Amino acid sequence: MSSTYSTNLALELIGTGDQAGNWGSTTNTNLGTLLEQAVSGYVTQSVTTGTDTTLAMTNGASATARNMFIELTGTGGASTNLIVPSNKKLYFIYNNSTGAVTVKVTGLTGVSVPAAAKVVLVSNGTDIVSATNYMATLTLGAALPTGSGGTGSTSASTGTGGVVLATSPTLVTPALGTPTALVATNASGTAVNLSAGSLTTGASAGTAWTVTQSSTKLNFAYGGVTVFSIDSSGNIIAKANVTGYGTP
Repeated sequence: MSSTYSTNLALELIGTGDQAGNWGSTTNTNLGTLLEQAVSGYVTQSVTTGTDTTLAMTNGASATARNMFIELTGTGGASTNLIVPSNKKLYFIYNNSTGAVTVKVTGLTGVSVPAAAKVVLVSNGTDIVSATNYMATLTLGAALPTGSGGTGSTSASTGTGGVVLATSPTLVTPALGTPTALVATNASGTAVNLSAGSLTTGASAGTAWTVTQSSTKLNFAYGGVTVFSIDSSGNIIAKANVTGYGTP
């Protein structure tokens, strides 16, 4: 009976009565080379942008795909793929190339590994998938940036800008003060002096700023005269050509 090979790691399985006098050599290869690759093997593999690099799982002999940890070097980027066999096994991938590399079984989807990333992947017998998706606890050495879904904060503060940590934060509406030397031109070309106490040209009496909301914009007026509006995209819609203004 001739030798056969194990399904996932391609170890040589000696047939009954075979390889008389050679068991030591075959066993040493299985244990000292092939299993060692599968458990603790570290290999460097170069990749090239836009091409497929295929790793083999050779029966009974050393093979790159059998290694546990694979460091990618070279140039990654669009359409750069590392093709591995469908044999079920873990892969620790360190993408030390210049761009993203997709690790996959040929013809399938796989997982894209960004440049500089270190990930744990597994071949499930069909394709490459992420080996982990849950952590009961996690301690970070530094604050998780907002670009990665974190807050960028190292404390329990309420945050600033677009990051607010409190469940019910207190929102502060800035007060609009009295403008100084605010002069505008209305739609008919008539100068409108919006300085405190000197509203003219049809402006309502009073010196207070008012904000009204329509279905499409916020209107900001001083003394009844709309100075400008802000639409739903945050764009300023000029209602008058402002030629000089102070700080409101």
